[in-house]
Amino acid sequence: MLSWFRKLLPREDRFFDLFAQHSRTIVGAADALNELLKGKDTERHCERIVTLEDEADNITREVMLAVRRSFITPFDRVDIKDLIQSMDDAIDMMHKTVKTIRLFEQKEFDPIMQEMGEAIVQAAHLIAEAIPLLERINTNAPRLSAIAEEVTRVEGHSDELHDRGLKALVLRHRESNAMAYIIGSEIYGELEKVMDRFEDVANEISGIVIENV
Repeated sequence: MLSWFRKLLPREDRFFDLFAQHSRTIVGAADALNELLKGKDTERHCERIVTLEDEADNITREVMLAVRRSFITPFDRVDIKDLIQSMDDAIDMMHKTVKTIRLFEQKEFDPIMQEMGEAIVQAAHLIAEAIPLLERINTNAPRLSAIAEEVTRVEGHSDELHDRGLKALVLRHRESNAMAYIIGSEIYGELEKVMDRFEDVANEISGIVIENV
């Protein structure tokens, strides 16, 4: 009875617009990070990520305010908060990666780091595809589940790249340049955490599908 009654009440669908806006900041930041790792105009791309992270924070605050003000939400309030927070964590982690790169004044990056950048772009685009589909969860449940699985697959591949990258660093620097190893391992660690945050977003999406279908 309660479920039937809720369907008759006006619903706040602005959440989907805000989710979509946030996903675009994530894609933009992932694209900038990918270009940065190619060693092209690194400072400009760093600044782009910082700007997009600020935009994402503003959107996250809007979502949190909307949750408090809305009588009816498209799905559970806790799920809305967890979804937008997991998305924000992903771009926050990209921002943290920028801080690390700036701290160590890095301008050149290993080919395996660049591969991880490409994986991050792939994950970001998958999330951006999934977000609009949440507006019609029942209809889009199969595709949403497939996207979540694909993000998990990409994250697993990124883990493999991370391990290969660290091994290559050890072989290259263990007897000659400990600082180069430390810096490289820090950047690899940050990139791995970016991918972990994307997997968190995918898990939130999976949970929403399970609870609402």
